[in-house]
Amino acid sequence: MMRLVWKISFLCCLFIIGSICSQAQGSALPEWTQGTLDIHHIHTGRGDAAFFILPDGTTLLVDAGDMSESHPRTLSVRNAPLMPNSLKSAPEWIVDYIRQFAPANGRNALDYALITHYHDDHFGQMDARRKQAEVGQYYLTGITGVGHLIDIKKILDRGNSYPIDLKDSKIQQKLRKDDAYGMIVTLQNYWSFIDYQSRTNGLLHETIEPGRANQIKLVVTPQEFPDFQIRNIAVNGIIWTGEGIDTQALFSSVEYSGENPLSICIKLSYGAFDYFTGGDISGIDSHGGTDLASVESQIAEVIGPVDVATLNHHRNRDSQNVFYVRTIRPRVWIQQNWSSDHPGEEVLRRITSETIYPGERDIFSTVMLQANKDVIGERLDAYKSQNGHIVIRVAPGGSSYEIFILEDTNDARAIKSKHGPYESK
Repeated sequence: MMRLVWKISFLCCLFIIGSICSQAQGSALPEWTQGTLDIHHIHTGRGDAAFFILPDGTTLLVDAGDMSESHPRTLSVRNAPLMPNSLKSAPEWIVDYIRQFAPANGRNALDYALITHYHDDHFGQMDARRKQAEVGQYYLTGITGVGHLIDIKKILDRGNSYPIDLKDSKIQQKLRKDDAYGMIVTLQNYWSFIDYQSRTNGLLHETIEPGRANQIKLVVTPQEFPDFQIRNIAVNGIIWTGEGIDTQALFSSVEYSGENPLSICIKLSYGAFDYFTGGDISGIDSHGGTDLASVESQIAEVIGPVDVATLNHHRNRDSQNVFYVRTIRPRVWIQQNWSSDHPGEEVLRRITSETIYPGERDIFSTVMLQANKDVIGERLDAYKSQNGHIVIRVAPGGSSYEIFILEDTNDARAIKSKHGPYESK
């Protein structure tokens, strides 16, 4: 009799779980509510963009990728198409997404925008097709396109003076010789945007300072959420030591090793929940081994174990070294990608290896191209989801979280699947 009761109870549980799952699929994502933390990893096919709704309704956009629609790389089969379609530009789709999911009183303004570094798939790319703003001497691409459509109250970036002065004409001339994706002209456009918006609309502009935990803060009702914090871990290769706001520099003031290792890295904490994102930092040396002098290796112990981490450099093969993976050991990995270079098969081996760190881990990707499937094959079965916007929804107080995958082929953005709940560490 007890066995029969147990079987009935078990079947009822399966029915309830099935009902919840079926209700989730195809339905709209429930609106954000006070105390909840939402992190939306938006897929446009043109680079990174992550929209945060913090527990009190403060909003933050991290990056606004917008690779040129006229560049051969963008249009090749190695790259993802513009999503959900080409009726709008990437920044227009980012704003459309924000306005769909932002709190009702915050759909026309962002409290913060953060640019991790100056690459096209993170802040935009100038070309002859970009439209000029109706007023102001700037063109619409990436973050300038977003900021033209929706007010940004404060924009944060890595600055322009360290490790080299990017506004120095001689340095610009030198960098232009190997500037295939128009970083210098895009930077000049970005600075024009900041200048105009600062003079006319009150935009505030700050350089991220490593070690600080109050540069990105709650602005609506911060007193209600004392256990929420965003810590600046690294910028420009300057690393927070974990003590006060003390830092150490990996590069000299005249050493420019490219944009990726200069990326801004931040750690978000809400109660027991921890999340890390680090732009395009890497940790693998030229021979394929762990580089203990890399940004990944130097920040790993300062970050410590987290619940969720985005994959550095879109999970390119130069990233996620063994020491870094073992040290931060997230329960969930998020891959924001756009190319068949992402993921590297060897990176997949590292992040799924239970000899590097034990326990379950789930992997979610915004897109997976056919070239990856052809080459990597069944190893990609390790992913819980390979296509769609990825939303992390953290419960009030931070004790648990869920993952929602939203449809990216249209602007309805209905739920494709739901995962969790996961218990925060």
